[in-house]
Amino acid sequence: MSKKILRNIQLHELMDLKIDYAFKQLFGTEKNKQLTIVFLNAILRKTRRSPIEDVIFIAQEVGGEYKEDKQSRLDIVVRNEANELINIEMQLANQNDMIQRTLYYWSRLYASQLKRSKGYHLLHPTITINICDFDLLPTPNYHSSYYLCEHDTKHPLFQNNHIFEIHFIEMKKFIKLWYEHQLNPFDDLLVRWLLLLSMVDGRKSKVYDDIYKELEELTMTDSRLEQAFQKWEELSQIPESILAYDARLKAILDEEARIEYAEMKGFEQGKDTGFEDGLRQAAQSILDQGYSMQEVSKLLNLPVETIQKLIEKEPS
Repeated sequence: MSKKILRNIQLHELMDLKIDYAFKQLFGTEKNKQLTIVFLNAILRKTRRSPIEDVIFIAQEVGGEYKEDKQSRLDIVVRNEANELINIEMQLANQNDMIQRTLYYWSRLYASQLKRSKGYHLLHPTITINICDFDLLPTPNYHSSYYLCEHDTKHPLFQNNHIFEIHFIEMKKFIKLWYEHQLNPFDDLLVRWLLLLSMVDGRKSKVYDDIYKELEELTMTDSRLEQAFQKWEELSQIPESILAYDARLKAILDEEARIEYAEMKGFEQGKDTGFEDGLRQAAQSILDQGYSMQEVSKLLNLPVETIQKLIEKEPS
C-alpha cells in the first residue's frame, strides 16, 4: 500500500531536480543540510569511508572564464567534519570536455586551501562528484569513482587514497538499468535518491509516473526521502523560485536549440559545399548574429584557433 506524499501540488508542477537551480535549492542550502548529508553518504559509501556527520556550505567560484560557464552549472561545495572539500556538480549537456573540466575544477578547489606560509602537507582531501545527464564513460556502470594509483600494482599514490577522488554518475545509464530491473531501490540508498532526480524531465515536460509510484512505496520506510519530497513540493510553489527556475530552464532550452541549429546548419551547408566550407559558413553565420568567438567555439565543439583559420581560409 502506498501513501500520498504530495499534498498541494500536481506531479507536473514539480521542478526538475536535474536543473541546476532546483538541485542547488534542495541540496545546497543550510535548511536542507541533513538531506545533503544523506545524499553524499549514499554516493560516497562505495569508497568505504566513514559516514559524513556534518557539513558546512562554502561559497566557492572556480573557473568561469566565460559568461556561459556560469550558465552551465551551479556548484555545491561543502566541507565536512574531517575538513575534506566536496564539490557536487549537475551537468546536463556533454560539451566533450567533461574530463578536462573536472580535473581543472578539482585542482582549483584543492589548491584553494593553500594559504601563505601554510605547508602542502596540511592540504586536505578533495572530492568532486559529477552528476551527468548523458553517457560519458566507456563502462556499463552508472557510478564510477577514480583515484591515483600505480599502473601495475594498483598501489595508491597517497597513503590516504581519498586525497584525490572523483565520481561520475551517469543518469541515462542509471535509468536504463532501473527499467531493466537491475537495480533495487529498497536495498540501495543511492538508487532511491537518483530515482528522485529522474522522476521529472523539465526539458521534455515529462513526469515518470512509474518512478513516482516506486518512490511512494519507499517513503513509507525512508523518512529522509519523504522529507525531500516535502521540501521539493514547497520549493516548487514559491513564486520567486518558480520565476528563477523558469528563467534557468528557458536559458538551457535556448542553449540546446542554438547547438542543434549550429549542427544542422553546418551539416546542411556541408552537403553542398564540402564539410570544411560548411563549418566555415556555419561559424560565420553564428558570428554575424552577434555571438562571440568563444560561444561559436562551444556551439561547434571546435577550438577557437580552428574556427579562426576556417574563417580566414578562402572557400573551395
